[in-house]
Formats: sequence, structure tokens, C-alpha cells
Amino acid sequence: MQNLTPPQIVAELDRYIVGQADAKRAVAVAVRNRWRRQQLPEQMRQDVAPKNILMIGPTGVGKTEIARRLAGLTGAPFIKVEATKYTEVGYHGRDVESMIRDLLDSSIAMVRGEMTESVKDGADRHVEDRLLDYLLPKPEFGLAGMDEEAKRDRTREKVREQLRSGALEDRQIEIAVEEKATVIGMLGNAGMEMDVDMQNMLEKMMPTRRDTRKVAVSEARKILFHQEAEKLVDRDKIYRTAIERVEQSGMVFIDEIDKVTGTEKQHGPDVSRQGVQRDLLPIVEGSTVITKYGPVRTDHILFIAAGAFHSSKPSDLMPELQGRFPIRVELKDLTKQDFIRILREPQNALTKQQIALLATEGLEVEFSDDAIDEMAQLAYDVNRRSQNIGARRLYTIIERVFETISFDASEMTDKHVKITADYVRERLAEIVKDEDLSKFIL
Repeated sequence: MQNLTPPQIVAELDRYIVGQADAKRAVAVAVRNRWRRQQLPEQMRQDVAPKNILMIGPTGVGKTEIARRLAGLTGAPFIKVEATKYTEVGYHGRDVESMIRDLLDSSIAMVRGEMTESVKDGADRHVEDRLLDYLLPKPEFGLAGMDEEAKRDRTREKVREQLRSGALEDRQIEIAVEEKATVIGMLGNAGMEMDVDMQNMLEKMMPTRRDTRKVAVSEARKILFHQEAEKLVDRDKIYRTAIERVEQSGMVFIDEIDKVTGTEKQHGPDVSRQGVQRDLLPIVEGSTVITKYGPVRTDHILFIAAGAFHSSKPSDLMPELQGRFPIRVELKDLTKQDFIRILREPQNALTKQQIALLATEGLEVEFSDDAIDEMAQLAYDVNRRSQNIGARRLYTIIERVFETISFDASEMTDKHVKITADYVRERLAEIVKDEDLSKFIL
């Protein structure tokens, strides 16, 4: 994060997302402020609160993609959640505090990965020794003589060389594996939330099951590495570091927040919607969430909320909650020119994806300029005439254009395909005539 300036963050986002400069600048400054805060004296640092962001705009214009790409850039603990998944405490469903627990879980996985990497050399040595023990078991009875011991050592070194060269990767061996049942595994499918202390108590009661499995050396290497790395890393340090990262640089992206802007009613789903806002307020303001790894303060977690606000407006949110999202960014509808750029410029453009996919069948796909223009115009026109789903309309159009080619690709003798405007119009004629893409939307 410290190496990313706001212009660099925007430049990276530009590689994947077309337009929406205001939203990119807002999130870039917010992320940079996370680093700036860390440079302040301790006393001042505690008073600098994150400037939470509310992104407003129709579906398919880049709100979620900005957040997703931002997570990959920063390397900070990040989680994307849907506001519609949460219900007021007392209703069936997930409570809003669980988003912080999920954020901590992602942070723990991140820190564990880093610490595992730091002990990789030591773990690899232990794994190699254990593999040798499995491949050359020691005699169970009697003591070997000096000559037998020397011979065994020479054989062991030869097998070690074969292990390092990869010659034994397919050899089958039997290894011991420990598996511990978890409460999450038992109850997760039922969608049940559980008190943290109760969950800890039940997990400690769960028995550890030892099992013997016959696997290839390549697979055994992975299993044994995980076991050895677990012995070498400090679990308590992982949890402490993960909690600190969440508290100081964690980010939560709350999508579909407009779906919890229900009115004050005494019955029906709106009660729970208002309750979600009330439960969310202390999390965003700053409170302590109890987790199985320890308490987590939310005072300095950055929250980015987003919503289309088709049937509601940001002012329908609770005033207190509105005040906790001081930065408002409105994302603009996409124009025909935006669609052309989306098809051409991003690193993961749909046209580039389609070219790469069909290249696996030996097909060389070429798009003419007028074909790109025609697909962009059709997407723009249909969005205006029917429901505006933004860039997602292009997924439908690309799939329809390539429907026949994708099906016949493996059997085609002509390995060069040129997509022209005439071909696009031919493939989409029926859809455009009906002006209804609803049944084709992926």
C-alpha cells in the first residue's frame, strides 16, 4: 500500500475499468489516506477516522469491479458482502457483526500464507526427511550393525537425490493424516449463527481423527508441508497480526445497500431492513466485535457502500448512517463510446477473452472495427429501450454472436474467423426485433 500513490491506483484501475474517474479518484485517495494515517504520531493517529464512501449508480457501471480490483492492489484485508444477506438480530439470517468475523478470517488466511512462506525452507527439509522415512521405513526389530547402518545411509542419500529430481513423484506411499471436525462444517449449511464462546467450546470438544491414506509422493508432499508449516508458525502471532491488520487497514465493501432502505413499518420485511441499518451503524461508527480469535475494533476500518438506488435514494437511509458515509460518488451511465472502449481497452476485455478461449481450439478470431462499433451500438440501444444493465449487456451480445462458432469450433476446418458488422447484425436480428433480452441474460 505504501508504494501506491493515488495516480498510480487510478492508473491500475484504468487497466480494467473504463470511465468513472470520480469514483476511482475517491477510492484512491481513501486508500492512500490509510497509509498517511500510519505515518502520524500515535496520539493524532487515533483521532483520524476513515472517510467512508457511498457509490451510487445503476447496475453494470463498475461499482463492484472497482472494489474487487482495489482489493487486489492494496494487499490489505478486504471482504465484499451483500447487504441483503443480513437481518436484524432476532430474525433468521446472518447478523452484521459476522462481516467483521469474515474480514478477520480473510486476514488470518493472508497472514498465515505470509508466515508459511517465511518458514518454507525449514518445512521443506522436514517434509523431505518424513518422505524418506515413509519410503525407507526403519527396521522394527533388532539393532542394525555398523555396515548395515552405513549401507542404509547411502541408500537414503540416493533416494533423497531421486526425490529432489522428481523421479519419485508418482510413487504411492501411506501417510498418517489428522482431521478435526469443526462446528462450522456441521452447522454452516443450516445458515446458523452461534455465540462465539459456545463455538469455541464445541470445537475444543470435537475429537481429532487419525487416518491413514495412500497417496502419491507429490500429493503427500503438500499434505506433509501443511503439517510441518503448522508446527513452525506461531498461531498466536498469526492471530495478533491479523487482528492488527484488520483494525488498521481492513476494508469492507457493502454492495446492494439500497436494498435495506425500507420505511418505518411495524410489520413485514421493512422492519428487518431498518434493523440492519441500526445494527450496521455501531459497526461503521466504531465498536468492538467479539470473535473466536479475540476482540476487533472497527473504528479505523474503511467501509465502501454501493447501491443502484433505483427505487430509493441515499436520503432514505437512516440520517445517522448517512453521516458515516461522508464521501458520495455518483457513477455515470455508460455511453456507446464507453462500450467501444470496454470491448477494446481493458486487460480482460470480453473480445480478448473470446479470442483466447477459441485459440485453444486452434481458431484465430479477428474483430473488424465496424463489428465492435455495431455491438456497442446495440448494447447502448437496448439498454435505453429496455432495462439498463450497463456493461453486463455486452456479455449477452458476445455470447449470442459466438454461439454457433463456439459450438462448432472443434470441428471447423477454416481456422480463421472474422467477425464483421454484418455477421453481428445477422446473429442478433431476432433479439433486436423483439427488443427483449431478458431470457438471454446470463
